Amino acid sequence: MPVPGYQEFMLPLLKIASDGQEHAFADAMETLARQMNISEADRDILLPSGKQTRFYNRVIWAITYLYKSQLLERVGRGRFKIAARGLEVLKKSPARIDNSFLEQFEEYLAFRTKKNKTVATAAGDTDESADGAEPDVTPDERLDAAYKELRETLADDLLDRVRSSSPKFFEHLVVDLLVAMGYGGTQASSAQVVGRSGDGGIDGVIPEDRLGLDMVYVQAKKWENSVGPDEIRKFVGSLGEQKAHKGVFITSGAFTGGARQAAERANAKVVLIDGEQLAQLMIDHGVGVADHKPYVVKKLDSDYFEGI
Repeated sequence: MPVPGYQEFMLPLLKIASDGQEHAFADAMETLARQMNISEADRDILLPSGKQTRFYNRVIWAITYLYKSQLLERVGRGRFKIAARGLEVLKKSPARIDNSFLEQFEEYLAFRTKKNKTVATAAGDTDESADGAEPDVTPDERLDAAYKELRETLADDLLDRVRSSSPKFFEHLVVDLLVAMGYGGTQASSAQVVGRSGDGGIDGVIPEDRLGLDMVYVQAKKWENSVGPDEIRKFVGSLGEQKAHKGVFITSGAFTGGARQAAERANAKVVLIDGEQLAQLMIDHGVGVADHKPYVVKKLDSDYFEGI
């Protein structure tokens, strides 16, 4: 089954700890996956940030809420056990433990009130934040989702600007991007070769590294329409004439399925970069974008406390 919301893990976690023994987070997650029939594939699904699995994140936040409500105790790095209050709760055989259930505990309410004030201040909307309606996703997931939405919007804006630019500007953009990605030496030296008039389907050549040990041949097409297989074959043919082994075909448009098949069948290594991927690379390498409201999210450094 898909990974449940973090609230679905609360009661099972408390039951796992009901033996009064210490439990490692990793062992608890293995037990939860087995009890709830969560497949290996679902357990491996990453958050949009790509730095943590959704399963791990939701289990950890379930433990955090139980800890804030004093139903669980943390007993060292990556370990927990049931608290006296947790045993009392289990004696009553609750059908479900979720955020609404935890509202009976002052410690949880204090934690939620503090958290909601922070969210309300950031959102500029105290009414909706104070009513207690919280989706069954973790704070990390909400942050990742917001980042993903902002990035997708930025990518769309970038692509619109690229497609409305002149062919000459597009050539300069290709140079800036390739240099930012570590190709060539400097913008000035790379610009001497990239952007020349076409030579049999090749727009330019750029060193693969600063030492110029190998060369990459480039084709740049500022198109809104799709690039078909004929253009790719022409490019591959030009690579063969130059005895080149590597080529990059960049377009502001898209590639047809036939174009991608032609690139895969080519004797040379040919990389295709369409408009959407171009926008993502521009964001990743800081081309045409500027930092805006940077946020640094801190996490607990367990090693610091273990070393004291």
